[in-house]
Amino acid sequence: MISASAALAQTNGPLTYPQTRKTSQIDDYHGTKVADPYRWLEDDRSAETAEWVKAQNQVTFGYLEQIPYRKQLQNRLEQVFNYPKYSAPFRKGDWYYFSKNDGLQNQSVLYRQKSLEASAAPEVVIDPNKLSADGTTRLTAFSLSKNGRYAVVGLSKAGSDWQEYQVMDMTTKQYLPDRLEWVKVSGAAWQGDGFYYSRYPKPEGSELAAKNEDHQVYFHKLNTPQSADRLVYQDKANPQRFHNVSTTEDERFAVLYVSDRGKGMDGNALYVLDTKKGNAQFTPVIEAITNFSYRVLDNIGDDFLIKTNADAPNEKVVRYSPGTRSWTVVLPEKPEPLTGVGTAGGKLFVEYSKDVTSRVSVYDLTGKLENEVTLPGVGSASGFDGEKDDRFVFYTFTSFTFPPTIYRYDIATRKTTVFRAPEVAFKPTDYETKQVFYTSKDGTRVPMFITYRKGISLNGSNPTLLYGYGGFNVSLPPAFSALLIPFLEQGGVYAQANLRGGSEYGETWHEQGMKLKKQNVFDDFIAAAEYLIAQKYTSPAKLAIRGGSNGGLLVGAAMNQRPDLFRVAIPQVGVMDMLRFHKFTIGWNWIADYGSSDKPDEFKALYAYSPIHNIKEGISYPATLITTADHDDRVVPAHSFKYAATLQEKYKGPNPALIRIDTNSGHGASNTKKNIELMADIYSFILWNMGVKTLPNGTSN
Repeated sequence: MISASAALAQTNGPLTYPQTRKTSQIDDYHGTKVADPYRWLEDDRSAETAEWVKAQNQVTFGYLEQIPYRKQLQNRLEQVFNYPKYSAPFRKGDWYYFSKNDGLQNQSVLYRQKSLEASAAPEVVIDPNKLSADGTTRLTAFSLSKNGRYAVVGLSKAGSDWQEYQVMDMTTKQYLPDRLEWVKVSGAAWQGDGFYYSRYPKPEGSELAAKNEDHQVYFHKLNTPQSADRLVYQDKANPQRFHNVSTTEDERFAVLYVSDRGKGMDGNALYVLDTKKGNAQFTPVIEAITNFSYRVLDNIGDDFLIKTNADAPNEKVVRYSPGTRSWTVVLPEKPEPLTGVGTAGGKLFVEYSKDVTSRVSVYDLTGKLENEVTLPGVGSASGFDGEKDDRFVFYTFTSFTFPPTIYRYDIATRKTTVFRAPEVAFKPTDYETKQVFYTSKDGTRVPMFITYRKGISLNGSNPTLLYGYGGFNVSLPPAFSALLIPFLEQGGVYAQANLRGGSEYGETWHEQGMKLKKQNVFDDFIAAAEYLIAQKYTSPAKLAIRGGSNGGLLVGAAMNQRPDLFRVAIPQVGVMDMLRFHKFTIGWNWIADYGSSDKPDEFKALYAYSPIHNIKEGISYPATLITTADHDDRVVPAHSFKYAATLQEKYKGPNPALIRIDTNSGHGASNTKKNIELMADIYSFILWNMGVKTLPNGTSN
């Protein structure tokens, strides 16, 4: 049994951790015997697990509370984060909708107004802060019907991925009786007097850990109970497929996407239902699921504009004509990845990525280039969506030292104007960002952004935080975070590496970090650390690494493989047991990127880097703060629980091996307060373990 309590931690000596019970659980993977002594921690509903969590938190928070500047950093984080944050507005009918956070509100509030004039008075549509005492209920979906009369409102509690859908009458802002449960991996696609959505059956066992299977599409008609919903699509023969439906702007077509990542395929099948022809069944456009993806942008009459990577790793836009089943290239593949396409005002707004920074062009619907959109600088642009009759669109531009600024682009005049600029309590001109390229182990050229206060000395003594992800075709472009400012103010250097496995250079870049090639991702990350040290930005004694989810796996693998490179490691909500990840919630969905321990060759690769299975005795590991949360039902906390227990068992050195387990929170912090508290603890832990006893710079500057 684990101890019922733990002694208060001391920051200047070895820690006493809770004793974690071990079992004799051993699994046979293709002839290899693998011990799993902490399997019991997978049961998130057991009293023993709850007691273990309580005991671990007692040690962790006892340690953190003794860091003298922890509260000081939290106060500064609150100061810099306390400014109004807006989303770009979007139009539906006579109204413009947008979200706003006054500064430190736990959740952003949804507003609407009739005019974009500065004098227009916005009215509150939904204030999630009033939906729970601790502010952890989030607005996850807001989908308006074509005429703007009704909206589907999705809510999530305590950070869970489970959603509940309700319907709001936008004339009265009152909810209809409609209430839909067990919604996950879903949107709300309106068609006439109802909408399509996707859900799972009510889970058996733990709703936060049980495997999710049999994803179903339903059509819900207004003012009816969920029990009356019409089942639109189900595939009992393939229970681990995702099924999602969208509708075209005119609501004529319903578009069904079917993916099967559980079987290792990264693409999707595509079906359409034409209401004009009175069809009751979806007809295939792409029937077989392969590694090619297809996404309908909109319809042009009977035809469809589709974004795809079929025979085009950097993606292209094609026009598909169902009548002749013919495909015509509208925008051919370019050397740069096509990262986004928006339609508005009869135009295509197309974003390409050049070395992880945005380039935006405007085309007509035939693919003729009309003009380039001049962006404010080197950074990331997003938005450019609207309806066919819109005369202008909004986009948001950001970079590491450029707070998200909303711009209005007039389609006819091609002019861009600032619509709303934030006011943040820092001076961007005091900082700079440099993009560098370094060489990985196999000779691959990898980009990295480095941000710091101007004038720092390259003497190897700067506290440095290296961040990465490297997976699932996810790119890490330049982006502003006010919560990074307090770290930079203390002379910190922030480095963001664009590792293989992401989409920075298209599908080819992604594939070079998948399955049997996953080690490339860790090599890229380790090479980034070696570059920072060689160029004297930092040294092993001043280097911390951080990543979340797939990035948590990255940190765990990197610190196992090169513990000598890092002083501090922050693996957050990580996938740490690579042999069993597919047995929880929607973990099977990650097989397309990771592979599966059910296959001998993939088991061998997974076992070689799985963070839990590669912690060795007698190794000096970095100071480690593992973070997770009790309502993380994406990467279940059992990953982090078992990893912490293993690290505490095998590592006997002086560095702390702590786990911080948040409550009423999920895969990401469930509200602003929890996010700020988490970052204060992370920065405090990093700086303290780098030997910083007092903050060199005051936190009021």
